[in-house]
Amino acid sequence: MASGVVVSDEVKELINNMKVVKADSDQMERIRLVLFEIKEGSIVVEEGKIFREKDLADKEDIFKFFVSLLDPETCRYMLYDCHFETKESSRKEELVFVMWAPDSSPIKAKMQYASSKDSLKKVLSGIKHELQMNDLSDYGNRDNFAERMGKGVIKVEGHPVSSHR
Repeated sequence: MASGVVVSDEVKELINNMKVVKADSDQMERIRLVLFEIKEGSIVVEEGKIFREKDLADKEDIFKFFVSLLDPETCRYMLYDCHFETKESSRKEELVFVMWAPDSSPIKAKMQYASSKDSLKKVLSGIKHELQMNDLSDYGNRDNFAERMGKGVIKVEGHPVSSHR
């Protein structure tokens, strides 16, 4: 079901920048989290909602900050560069695409975001994780989120997962 909503060039460029992290680039300028919205028939970057590593340096827990951005009334898409560790002690950095469509948001908005997701997914090729969240109980806690990231995840954003798998 296509909605006719298009993905803006700015969003395409941002996604490509997040997919390819250059070793020689300034890590503090690295984009870790970005929110997208549908505005006037396009998927665009939400005003003021690009968070670079330097913007998150003062945050005690980046995962909790990510969850805090989930407005219970507003649908949106998010791309999150999640850092986690596994039992094998390997540190991983993987992109997570989130469609946030809370139960309490207007039905028309939920339908528009659901029907427009495919347009965005075409640009997101190669993204390993995709979550559809309708309620914070879905993945709003570290354990449930870690489970979606894969087996053996013991830490998300440097904080332990309470139940090791």
